[in-house]
Amino acid sequence: MTFTLPDLPYAYDALQPYMSKETLEYHHDKHHQAYVTNANHLMTGAEFEGKSLEDVVKASFGKNAALFNNAGQHYNHSHFWKWMKPRGGGALPGKLKEAVIAGFGFIEIFREDFIQAGVAQFGSGWCWLAVRNGKIEIMKTANGENPLVRGGVPILGCDVWEHSYYIDYRNRRPDYMKAFIEHLVNWDYVGELFEAANK
Repeated sequence: MTFTLPDLPYAYDALQPYMSKETLEYHHDKHHQAYVTNANHLMTGAEFEGKSLEDVVKASFGKNAALFNNAGQHYNHSHFWKWMKPRGGGALPGKLKEAVIAGFGFIEIFREDFIQAGVAQFGSGWCWLAVRNGKIEIMKTANGENPLVRGGVPILGCDVWEHSYYIDYRNRRPDYMKAFIEHLVNWDYVGELFEAANK
């Protein structure tokens, strides 16, 4: 299959003031497009041709680093845009809220732990909320890696590569993480992925 850059599900200025139009233009149109272009180039004539994006990510892990890095980032970003929405944040939907409370005790503890995972990820990478072995947990990964290659299903991810926040926050990654969890997360989409992961 040929990968394509998905459209943003909102206008470029829809996430302001927490994520600027300039950030989205660079991050989506330049960085994500580069991952798509590179992945398509690396797929040419390869054993991975014809597989779904998720299958390519899993199959290339540990075998084809260049393809994995670009396909992984395409997968991560394709969800990342949908993990955010204008006027996001707020309350978690029912079943997801119950699972988070069961896993972390309190919603606020989850929020703090998720923020800390993003802040503590050294260098480029992601922090995640994932379902693994029937349980919900926070994970962090370097570069373009994600929970798919660690036996998990990602249901929320935050990009902590500098290109995701440096225009708006400079070196203040904690402020970016706080804005993401409090004002940007599309909890309805996270809830849909949570329910799908538990079927």
